[in-house]
Amino acid sequence: MTQATNTVRFVLDGRIIEAKGVRRTTTVLDYLREGMHRTGTKEGCAEGDCGACVVMVGELDASNKKIEYKPINSCIHLLPSLDGKSIKTVESLKKSDDTLHPMQQAMIECNGSQCGFCTPGIVMSLVNLVQLNTKPSRQEISDALSGNLCRCTGYQPIIEATHKACQNRHALKLDDSQDVQLLEQIKRPTTPTLSLHGETILQPVVRTRKGNEFVSPATIGEVADYLVQFPQSTILAGSTEIGLQVNKKFTRPEHIVFIGNVQELQQVTDTEQAWRIGAAVSLERVMNLIQNMYPDFAQVLRRFGSPPIRSTATLAGNIANGSPIGDSMPCLMALGAKLILRKGSKTREVLLDQFYTGQKQNILQKGEFIESVILPKISKDQIFKAHKISKRFEQDISATCAAILYEIKNGQLKNVRLAYNGLAPSPCRAPKIEAVLEGRSSSQVTEKDLDAAIASSFVARDGLRATWTYRALVARNLILQFIQTPQHEEASL
Repeated sequence: MTQATNTVRFVLDGRIIEAKGVRRTTTVLDYLREGMHRTGTKEGCAEGDCGACVVMVGELDASNKKIEYKPINSCIHLLPSLDGKSIKTVESLKKSDDTLHPMQQAMIECNGSQCGFCTPGIVMSLVNLVQLNTKPSRQEISDALSGNLCRCTGYQPIIEATHKACQNRHALKLDDSQDVQLLEQIKRPTTPTLSLHGETILQPVVRTRKGNEFVSPATIGEVADYLVQFPQSTILAGSTEIGLQVNKKFTRPEHIVFIGNVQELQQVTDTEQAWRIGAAVSLERVMNLIQNMYPDFAQVLRRFGSPPIRSTATLAGNIANGSPIGDSMPCLMALGAKLILRKGSKTREVLLDQFYTGQKQNILQKGEFIESVILPKISKDQIFKAHKISKRFEQDISATCAAILYEIKNGQLKNVRLAYNGLAPSPCRAPKIEAVLEGRSSSQVTEKDLDAAIASSFVARDGLRATWTYRALVARNLILQFIQTPQHEEASL
């Protein structure tokens, strides 16, 4: 054991748990099962896809009097990120008199479980849903279950069980009054620790004897200073990518910087022209934020991942990851989104469509990071459309995702911005295709012209998700669909 005596502290069912000597890449799932013998939480895929490992993580709200919960996939979340928080597992649901939670009881009565392996994760997803929504619709229940796979029972009895459990609404809320007081005791500091000389001391949550560490800064200044000192550090936000690297490739980053406790990075600034979205803002918050103005973009984000993924994954993290099939980037590029990049105390602003230099490559300098994303708001004259194509409609990797922004002036397409993923080594704009659309009416845009522009814009590549022939056909057909809608026809009158 190479670890020093650093301690991760979290609250579990009215107790403060001190996890000492853990590796900085220990997952929440592994610690629950192996360290605490809470075996109700299961490992299915170890990728955040199946939902067998879902637990609830809580933090004090702004009033410090209530706990706000979110579902997470414990198989991909690193235990040190739990420091200062609380957690609920399926074992937490049993009441002091040994009676079951209404959701568990209803699952029994409605035959919502068969082999039972996936059931604890399903129950936890539903219990999280009804903490605030005690009368969910069928669609809301389905969305809450979108990250939980069940191969035995089917979902109808599970949905019926949810409706039945909600008949006993007064008993749905978890009793976490003791946890509130304990969370106050282990609350992480929100201001930096200073030395006698006035220098910031960033105390690690976990540090090994070799000097490798997991740090959890309180301020953006601490993040910036640490990355200047250790520019090869891994920035951890939602852990939806790093958790995969840890589980599948056994990656062990030397320095991990967790930004989930930096309040400045969790802020959204709303102006008439744009939203400025901090790097630690979750996709769930972004989805709700843009729902009214950009319903197509919100739908892309909803299909991006399940509630446990959306509650932790971040917009900035999706951008920084730079996957060729990253779903948020085509929408952001079409809308003219910008990034605020920071290194030390200096910042710079760049357009997202100028950020990538190749597959998983970008213009970030050593020690530089994404501080925020500026998402413009469209005017009443602009039309935005987006759609994602994938083999499975929900929570699947894209074959391609396309997004377009344009105006209609005198019956012609103007100021066209079009972007794709899945067609190039990184998400990108399509200027040659934009040129085909610019200044024409929808009736003047031909399949032949679009096919030629697509062929000249991208290198033909077959992939695991689709052949190039299919992708190119879809890329063309999406454009035709985008510009031949009732909304377009109304705008051209």
